[in-house]
Amino acid sequence: MGTVRKELTTRASGQAIWSAIQDIGALHTRLVPGFVIDTRLEPGARLVTFANGVTVREPIVTIDETARRLVWSAQGSLTTHYNASVQVFEDKALASRVVWVADFLPDSAAGAIDAAMSAGMAAMQRALDALLPE
Repeated sequence: MGTVRKELTTRASGQAIWSAIQDIGALHTRLVPGFVIDTRLEPGARLVTFANGVTVREPIVTIDETARRLVWSAQGSLTTHYNASVQVFEDKALASRVVWVADFLPDSAAGAIDAAMSAGMAAMQRALDALLPE
């Protein structure tokens, strides 16, 4: 099984970051604007439209308030299996860290998933850094 792991740090508060992550219907406005252009909710899932026009159904597996961790899977993509999580870690003295991990099949999708996650993390970095006070 292929795995891609991405990480970013920001001085935005863990609570502000978690607020954006757990707002699962607002990917396109709060968390990764530009990378995602539309998000529509349906029972137990969201329909995500990416900047390249691809729409993927993402069943929500769990929203863990205590761990500040969101887990979802994906249907309608180039994989036969896709499961991902994003989690916020906070060091009040320094910064907050966001970790996004995706596990998928087939392994041959690694290059495309790595590129997509890199673009997503760049959009997320911009959005989270914008949460900092002036």
